[in-house]
Amino acid sequence: MKNETLPPPAPLAIKRSRRWRPLVLILIGVAVAAGGWSYKQSKQQAASAAAAQASKKKEAAKTPVHELAQGDVAAIAARELKVSLPLSGSLMPLTQATIKSKVSGEIAATTVQEGQQVAAGQILLRLDAADQRARLTQQQAMLDEAQARLAMAGKNEANSQALLKQKYISQTAYDTTQNSVDLARAAVKSAGAMVDIARIALADTVIRAPMAGIVSKRHVQAGEKVAPDMPVYTIVNLAQMTLEAPVPSAEIPRIKVGQDVRFKVDGFGARDFAGKVERINPTTESGSRAMMVYIAVDNSDRALRGGMFAKGSIVTERSSVAPLVPLTAVRQEKRGTVVYALVKGKVVETPVTLGLRNEDEGYAEVTAGLAPGAQVIVARLDGVKPGHEVTFNTAPAAAAAAAKPAAAPQKG
Repeated sequence: MKNETLPPPAPLAIKRSRRWRPLVLILIGVAVAAGGWSYKQSKQQAASAAAAQASKKKEAAKTPVHELAQGDVAAIAARELKVSLPLSGSLMPLTQATIKSKVSGEIAATTVQEGQQVAAGQILLRLDAADQRARLTQQQAMLDEAQARLAMAGKNEANSQALLKQKYISQTAYDTTQNSVDLARAAVKSAGAMVDIARIALADTVIRAPMAGIVSKRHVQAGEKVAPDMPVYTIVNLAQMTLEAPVPSAEIPRIKVGQDVRFKVDGFGARDFAGKVERINPTTESGSRAMMVYIAVDNSDRALRGGMFAKGSIVTERSSVAPLVPLTAVRQEKRGTVVYALVKGKVVETPVTLGLRNEDEGYAEVTAGLAPGAQVIVARLDGVKPGHEVTFNTAPAAAAAAAKPAAAPQKG
């Protein structure tokens, strides 16, 4: 057997292998460290996510969720708010006249009856004018006589003046003649006045309508005799009416001339009539503590009649167009006036500033704190608090539409 001895390794190869060994060890260490850090980070992230999810579940379990009905929530709408005072009274024509006879006589004919339209100046009634014609003839004769006496007195005065110049008569005689002229002249004036009176009396035997309107009452018939100041016809003009309404004296400070009035009249269904306060009586009615308020009503279509009963209200205050909140939604807390609004499904306590209130309608004007379209809780739900979540027993869109209130009816 032959033993062979291998040659020793080359010095350069040994040197190179020793140089790379530390570098490989460093890389291996870095890789191991990076893997450990990544594993640790992923473990921490998983733990954080689990903790966050558990916290959310715990918080959700702590926050109550309430199911609301449609009637528990109302949407805020913007409109004008009015405060009204109820009233009732009777309608009367603004212009009416009772025509009376100025002379006595027997009625020869009547030309119109109740319910007929008449024009200003139209003949309503004729009296037998025989007596008035005779008196006019008599007074005319007396006037003629007085004028003749005046003429004679004038001639006597002229003659007396000529005699006085010739000194055939005294000054006293002339003055007597001149005085006779003055007396005759006065007698002519008196007789002329009596003729005018007789002529007027003759004209008064024909009674005419003093204004346009409708005959509401005929007080006499043909063939009857009338005396001076005896009523013969009553005429009313229905173009303008007056609603006379008693108002308690305690409420009079709220009433102002020019305020709007809305009212209804039996027999006209749902039709609304309008008017304005025109006058206020300064004294109370006898036997009561009420003052009469007079309301002007335009009745151009002649639908209303005198004596009809009306019931309505006077608008004593009004706001501008602003958000209105139901009074049932308003809460008085230590921090002031608030409402419970719904924001993204949660109850939020919202401070509000209120203006005009209408207790009858149940609304108040919101001057600050809410905008139109906001939703507020109107039901008194003791368990519902700020921060709680809410759901609806119907789809949210349908609930919002159903919860939106219709415009409250306007009074007056």
